[in-house]
Amino acid sequence: MPTVKDVAKLAGVSVGTVSRVLSENKAVKQPLKERVLNAVEKLGYKPNLAARALRTNRIDVIGLVVPDITNPFFAQLAKCIETEAAKRGHSVMLANSHDDAATERKQISALLDRSPRGMVVVAAADTAELGYHTDVPVVSLDRRFENFPLVSTDHAHGSALIADHLYQLGHRDIAYIAGPQNTEVGRSRKQGFISRIQDLHSENDPVTLRTYDGLFDYKSGEDIGRKVLTAWDDWRPTAIAAASDQLAIGVLRVARDLKLDIPADLSITGFDDIALASLIVPRLTTIRQPTERLAETALAYIFSEDASTTVPMKEHPLKGEIVIRGSTTAPEK
Repeated sequence: MPTVKDVAKLAGVSVGTVSRVLSENKAVKQPLKERVLNAVEKLGYKPNLAARALRTNRIDVIGLVVPDITNPFFAQLAKCIETEAAKRGHSVMLANSHDDAATERKQISALLDRSPRGMVVVAAADTAELGYHTDVPVVSLDRRFENFPLVSTDHAHGSALIADHLYQLGHRDIAYIAGPQNTEVGRSRKQGFISRIQDLHSENDPVTLRTYDGLFDYKSGEDIGRKVLTAWDDWRPTAIAAASDQLAIGVLRVARDLKLDIPADLSITGFDDIALASLIVPRLTTIRQPTERLAETALAYIFSEDASTTVPMKEHPLKGEIVIRGSTTAPEK
């Protein structure tokens, strides 16, 4: 079995240089780094992870905490985090908070006790907090976690794209089903949609908008969708915009039960672009979150020099894109 000395001999460098390359020390110049990595690949060298952990007091693992891994969006995000970690020779240790702050603190504490290289946290709520100092780099992803650096999509911008799309199709009677308002994501998506509709509304071309608060799950979509579509008044929306694809699919189920034709009788939109959004019939118009770039940005910070300093990470919300499919069309006159 090849050793670090064999790698150093083949690459024509010192053992110390090999160690610095394998620990991703930025001080090693690119030509030397390439020689070492080529030697590692040629010899099939496998670093002693236990020894490295003893030296660095860190294991080659990224801790990841999500609210609910059964949520398709978080599952996609976890997969992207795992892919990005693997590129850096790291594994991912996953934990669920079950949307509970107390469980979240326990899970984070348990992962930190294992001295991971870094932590990625998708918080259960805005009030979530660690409560103590840690030297492990922590990044909040999608949802803000305490005062740690945040990597997220520009949710208000995405909602505004949906509002523009429905308005341009000719919809003037619209219902909006929001996600939980104890999260910045839920509030940003809702406010982004309302603000854009207010901008588009005018006395000569009025828009009627009714909003409803729910969760990001299928059941909320079904429950609120049924309430909206069976209300005993003289108003029914020609379009329902939902704050998540799960909500939208719940609405779609109810609309089918009520024998409504989608999109002829009712246009429906979502947010996230989970895999199921392109598989249901009709396929769902939605906002595609840049999950790969979210994961790449979060991991890049954890492995950056800034992660071990007091330099704060600048927040640069990433833009999503609208994906127009068969669930939306112009309303019947």
